[in-house]
Amino acid sequence: MTETAIDNTFNGHSMVGTLERVLVCSPRSAGWDQPERAARWKELGFAHAPDFVTAQSQHEALCHELEAAGAEVIQLPPADDLSLDAVYAHDASFATDKGLIVLRPGKTNRMPEGAHHGAFCVRIAIPMKAKIIAPGTAEAGDMVWLDAKTLLIGRGYRTNAEGIRQMWDLLAPRGIEVLSAPLPHGGGPGECLHLMSMISLLDERTALVDLPWLAVETVELLQARGFKFIEIDRSERETLACNVLALGKNRLLAIEENRKTNARLREAGFDVRTFSGSELCVNGGGGPTCLTRPLLRL
Repeated sequence: MTETAIDNTFNGHSMVGTLERVLVCSPRSAGWDQPERAARWKELGFAHAPDFVTAQSQHEALCHELEAAGAEVIQLPPADDLSLDAVYAHDASFATDKGLIVLRPGKTNRMPEGAHHGAFCVRIAIPMKAKIIAPGTAEAGDMVWLDAKTLLIGRGYRTNAEGIRQMWDLLAPRGIEVLSAPLPHGGGPGECLHLMSMISLLDERTALVDLPWLAVETVELLQARGFKFIEIDRSERETLACNVLALGKNRLLAIEENRKTNARLREAGFDVRTFSGSELCVNGGGGPTCLTRPLLRL
């Protein structure tokens, strides 16, 4: 395969381009239907014991919306060492224009996921360029491309200073500016709080935000770069209203239950598509962006 052909199958450096290719991990692949894995729901921070049938149905609805938007949806195969959290496929790897960076999640049960992402992507002709190693931790839910040359990384309980330093070492030689953003304590180490829990980019200059939870320096940075904000309805914070996936061309994918925030997005001129996320998203704390690992945007 020529370099040009390979380049047309993957890239990174954008959160808002038209989504063409995306990796997902279904509840079935993550073992939600296996009693021994499902029994660990409490220690993994789920709100209640998972309902596999409902979650799988909601995941199929998610995939239908992705395909209807024109994306090729690729399913990660099952593996014995995946946990329920593997369904949130965004976090364990990071796509760049040169290939995949395998991350090292800050949540111990998620550490095997990165290796599966890397090995599977190599099988579909996406090179694995590097991986984060101990003592660094890094999850892609903390990483936001502000533009093709600027990556903002949240420093918190899932991504530490060493993980950010390693990302800087990998990307700075390629002309990428890597910036660090402090994250709040929130509910503590056991709660899934990423930078993308508080901000989702909708297009090149618009961000959906949970403004009270963003650090002052992050707000000032975004404003200095010309971003305008749409705030979530705060009554929908616990149902992950800030977690919205940009599909490109003014289209968004959001959780159906967040009707007030979705109405604000529509009023702002966005085409909002939805799926029910009561079991798949809210139970485990991961919305549309968390459920998807974009591999190609144009």
